[in-house]
Amino acid sequence: MVYQKLAAANPSLPHLKKSENGIQLIVKGKPFLMLSGELHNSSLSSAKFMSEVWPAMKAQSINTLVGSVSWEMIEPEEGKFDFSELDKVLEGARQHSMHLVLLWFGTYKNGISTYVPGWVKKDAKRFPRVHVLEAGGVKRTVEMVSPLSEEGCTADSKALAALMGHLKKVDSEDNTVLMVQVENETGLLGDSRDRSRMAEEAFKQPVPKDLLKYLTTTELHPRFKERFADKLAAVKDIENGSYSWQDIFGAGIPANEAFMAHHISTYVGKVAAAAKAVYDIPLYANTWLNFDDPSALDLTDVPVVVGGGAEAGIYPSGGPCPHVQDIWRHNAPALDFLAPDLYFHGYEGVCRDYTAHDDNPLFIPEQRRDESGARRVWLAYATYGALGTCPFGIDTGAEIVGREYKLLDQTKDYLLNSRPEQRMGFFFDELPASGPPKGQEKWTKVFGDVEVIIERAFVFGKAGPGAGMVIQLGDAKSARFLVVGRGFNIHFKSRVKGATFTGILDAREKEYDAETNSFNTLRVFNGDETRSGEFLIMPNDDPDYGGFPIAVTIPARTCIAEVEAYWLCEDEADL
Repeated sequence: MVYQKLAAANPSLPHLKKSENGIQLIVKGKPFLMLSGELHNSSLSSAKFMSEVWPAMKAQSINTLVGSVSWEMIEPEEGKFDFSELDKVLEGARQHSMHLVLLWFGTYKNGISTYVPGWVKKDAKRFPRVHVLEAGGVKRTVEMVSPLSEEGCTADSKALAALMGHLKKVDSEDNTVLMVQVENETGLLGDSRDRSRMAEEAFKQPVPKDLLKYLTTTELHPRFKERFADKLAAVKDIENGSYSWQDIFGAGIPANEAFMAHHISTYVGKVAAAAKAVYDIPLYANTWLNFDDPSALDLTDVPVVVGGGAEAGIYPSGGPCPHVQDIWRHNAPALDFLAPDLYFHGYEGVCRDYTAHDDNPLFIPEQRRDESGARRVWLAYATYGALGTCPFGIDTGAEIVGREYKLLDQTKDYLLNSRPEQRMGFFFDELPASGPPKGQEKWTKVFGDVEVIIERAFVFGKAGPGAGMVIQLGDAKSARFLVVGRGFNIHFKSRVKGATFTGILDAREKEYDAETNSFNTLRVFNGDETRSGEFLIMPNDDPDYGGFPIAVTIPARTCIAEVEAYWLCEDEADL
């Protein structure tokens, strides 16, 4: 979205940059990896509350906190802004060397308008509400300002622009605030379309010609094409034709969702443009995801509805889900990217959807903070080059993801300085009490002339969970790797024609020296730790011996190693 405009960005401010190492956030002239977490919704409203949060987060190697600033808090009276509490919060963040991503809870938060000021809530004539259709044809007013409300968009734009202007004044040198999210999980719940009189009249109008031109001349997202490519193929004469929402997107819910996506993205796009014009740091919008296939959800014992919904209106209709992203891209070019809130969906599938198109960098502003979520951050960071992942409610539960972030903090320079083809993340979940494992049990990737194969760590008892990353060191032909994490084995297979043997040439456990920002060799691995050169074991903290009487599987220590593979190519006559 934004990469055509990067040349105009102020290089002294946080900005996105695309290079051979992927799309990265640049802070103070250097790539920055956000080891981040999202606070509870009210935490950032109080500097006193945050005074105890900062040190607890730093202890878990968290360097960025994501928290909300609400419209009602900064503009309690129209035209009168109060940033005094936010300034105290910013000062606390600076004192603890912490960065922030601000969530603008403006007109929309989770599909409704509960964070708008009282003067907006009480004036339905000036700020008309959305109406939904219930069983029996009864219409009901919901607490959501209509995205067709010009007054609402103007007032929201002024408020966010005022916030951005204040950040420019007090933070442009410190860069405490790295990015801003514009609204939160937009879309309509309870119906697939606004049924107010204003919206009904708008729905009767044809699809705007500029949107149709864009959709018929641009390379579209794979999910968009799956649903709508056949309808778009029928568009022949945009200038002289007139196409309804049903013509282009299909009758019923599909047309309703596209209509809502158009108007919500137009609204958010105008708000974002007003913000960007004042203070040019990265802006994004987040997504309450839909699901098409319940079996693809990464659920345990939670209701399926928690993961989203199969129909627009069960999940917020019109939000930037993958299948309507192209409408958002057209209407909201001031947004630098779109981001998924990822709790129960298939993690890798969502990562693919949000990096599949138009150089959209991966940022996960909300995700699970439990063991399952913590393991998955390795996939996001290493394989998909995530700017950051943000377990939700981090201020009351950072220890689990902190264990992973501490390793990422020590090895972030390797991650930031490697190309996408040089790295891979992976995870293994807990094995079920019975039946086959649900997740992936083998992860492989070819690096130059060698294939890297990752499996669960060998134990004599029950194999445990695991997660980590592999980064190729050196050039594209190198067979030397940095290996980070717990609970897995790594072995190698040469791709060179004629290779008859592949093994481990050298393996060393590495210890991080914070004072010099470098690694020293703690131990040379051989024998039991590499199964005599067959594979390197990166064990868990407490491997299960299964009653085996000899202590040959040691617990994890630093969880960081360097390993080099080699292979032999023998003449057939020697075999």
